[in-house]
Amino acid sequence: MKNTLLLFSLLIFNNAIAQISDFKSTDFTIANNVAKLYKGSDLNNLPLLAHNLTYKLPTDVEKFRAIYTWVCNNIKGDIYQNDKVSKQRKKLNNDSLAYIKWNNKYKKTVYKRLINNKKTMCTGYAYLIKELCFFANIECKIVDGYGRSTTANINSLEMANHSWNAVKLNNKWYLCDATWSSGYLVANALFINDYNDGYFLTDPILFAKSHYPLNKKWLLNNELIQSNFIASPLVYGETFKQKIIPVSPEKMDNTIKKEDEVTFSFKSLKNKATDKITLVHFLGNSEHAFNIYDLKTENNITTFKHKFNHKGFYDVHLKINNDIVATYTIEVTKS
Repeated sequence: MKNTLLLFSLLIFNNAIAQISDFKSTDFTIANNVAKLYKGSDLNNLPLLAHNLTYKLPTDVEKFRAIYTWVCNNIKGDIYQNDKVSKQRKKLNNDSLAYIKWNNKYKKTVYKRLINNKKTMCTGYAYLIKELCFFANIECKIVDGYGRSTTANINSLEMANHSWNAVKLNNKWYLCDATWSSGYLVANALFINDYNDGYFLTDPILFAKSHYPLNKKWLLNNELIQSNFIASPLVYGETFKQKIIPVSPEKMDNTIKKEDEVTFSFKSLKNKATDKITLVHFLGNSEHAFNIYDLKTENNITTFKHKFNHKGFYDVHLKINNDIVATYTIEVTKS
């Protein structure tokens, strides 16, 4: 029975990986250039914008690429809206129905600021992607759910805090997040446009490391339960750029005994081997590397070990090519 379950899990995992490689031979250069050509176009005529972005492109995936990259590079994150919604979510944290009512009413303001100012938050990004896809005859859905990040490391799934898109291409559904692709907020005061391609048609298992939908069908056959999502290691935008799926430890918070050995592992969705792997922690502003050993890579899964010889509490960060891609906490108790 255990072997059957393992085989089933591997089939799900392999199907997910096949999904991201469906378009590995597609050259997006023309689609990217079309998006650049119409940089700065206004949003007062969405059918015209959709037509301009797609009519020269032969396939739906190229059309979607042009729409997606245009939105990510022409729409800015709205700090004012983000702050207002965050405050309202905290205020109505114990009354989800009241928050939903307020949020539905506030969407009118969101869409107005999007059209007039090209500024929005996740709801506006997802809405614009969906509308442009509609005019390009591409099936696309808005997916509401929970997003985990360094600024929204949720401990329970009580109130949805994020929206993204599912798009149907060649009769198959894919996931993407234009909000997190577009850039990031600094100290909740400044939006930095920094396109991250890692959130474009992302592998479902990797996507689920930071996104959990209200409707489980948008996990796309990834049988992830809520408790595992909340407990999983914290990942970053760089995780998606590097196309890394953390595998073990399975949880972010771990308690071990002194001199216990911990195995770390991750799966790379890239074809080439990873150049540099380090495991670090910070003391003040100083970075200190742990000694790792038994490092090996088989079938794109890299594993290594570290023995924690001293009692204490450690924030442990996995780095790939100088990018932090996963964070764990390790509490080491007496042996």
